[in-house]
Order: sequence, then structure tokens, then C-alpha cells
Amino acid sequence: MPFLYYRYDSTYILVIIGFILTMIAQANVNKAFAKYSKIGTKKQITGKEVCDYIINTYGFRDIKIKQIDHSLGDYFNPITKEVALSPESMKETSIASVAVAAHEFGHVIQYKKGYFPLKIKSYLVPAVNLGSKLSFPILFLGMILSKQNLLNFGILLFALTLVFQIVTLPVEFNASKRALMVLEESGMLVGEENQYAKNMLKAAAYTYLAATLTTALQFLRLVLLFGNRNRD
Repeated sequence: MPFLYYRYDSTYILVIIGFILTMIAQANVNKAFAKYSKIGTKKQITGKEVCDYIINTYGFRDIKIKQIDHSLGDYFNPITKEVALSPESMKETSIASVAVAAHEFGHVIQYKKGYFPLKIKSYLVPAVNLGSKLSFPILFLGMILSKQNLLNFGILLFALTLVFQIVTLPVEFNASKRALMVLEESGMLVGEENQYAKNMLKAAAYTYLAATLTTALQFLRLVLLFGNRNRD
């Protein structure tokens, strides 16, 4: 986040707290991924095979699977109806690979069943993209011109990012819940492997929680700094 205040800024502690939360969550998911990437599934199931199972079982034959180069960059795009998997998720037979691949198809199941929070998230994307690009330039302009209306508008635009991340939380947790249910009911994972997959996805979910808390702290800082500068 840009340093927007030229005097001593005690609210910067909020940025530091957010940074620490993000680093802890990222370190936790990296640790979990490294751990469960080394534990192979007893049935030697790959992430791709998990996806194929869900496609065939649920009849999602319009969903395409493609490979990307970024580790932990897996995603589902409801517009193109594509599930993008990293090489690890696509080809390896580890708990991590299976859990991550199943999670992305958890989003597919949400999409197919019309999961309401996912719909809201999709609707918010254009507004959030616009807000993320314009919020700080407008705040900066409001500071230069001493216009409270511009400052308030910049804060409002930034708030869209916070709303988006709040909506993202149930989407991510629900996708993991659906993924774990499929893995357990299908028998692709055996015994304690289901708990391992749960641990992996829980660590990943905490990164979204940390991101939301970080954005909330940033939003609070903007309100404290610029919410009512007319009093200064």
C-alpha cells in the first residue's frame, strides 16, 4: 500500500499488522503444501484423475482442464469454463495435488449449482477492478486539491475490494467443503488421507482470511487518515 501521509503516521501500525498476518498465512500454506506434497495417496490418484472423476460423475463435460506454469496458481474461470491446474496438481499423486485439484472443482460444483456467493463475487469483479485502479489516484488527487468529496469517493472505491474479499471467504471455504465431501464419498482417499487433505485446504483458506483482515486494516487506516480531514 502506498505511503500516503507525509507527517508522522501512527496508523501505519495497521499496515504492519496486516503484513505480518499475510506473511504468517503464506508461510503456513507453503509449509502445508511442502509437507503434503511429499505424502503420496495410497491409490496413486493424480489431481487430473480427480478432475476427470468429477467431470464424469457429475456430467460436467463442458468444463475444460488446462495446465499452467505457476505453482499454487490453480483457479477456475466460470467465464471460459476452464479449470487451470499447476503441473504439480495435474500430474502428481500427492495429497496436496489431489486436494488442490478437488478444491478447484469445488468451485465448478458451486458454479453448476448456482451458489449465490459465487454469483455475487462474479458480479463484483468489474467494479472491483475499476476501484483497485482508481482508488489511490483519486485519494491522491483529493489530498492535493483538499477535496473531501474526492477523498470519500477514493475510500468508497477501496471499500469495494474489502467487500469482494469478504464475499470470497464463504466461496473458498464452501469450495473446500465440497471438495472434501467428494474425496471422502468417492473413496479416492483412504483413512487419514482425508484429514491430511482437510489440513491442506484449511491452510490455503487462511490465506484468504488473512488477505481480508489485511484489507480491512487498510480500509480502517484510510478512514482514519482521510475520512474527515475538514476537522484538521
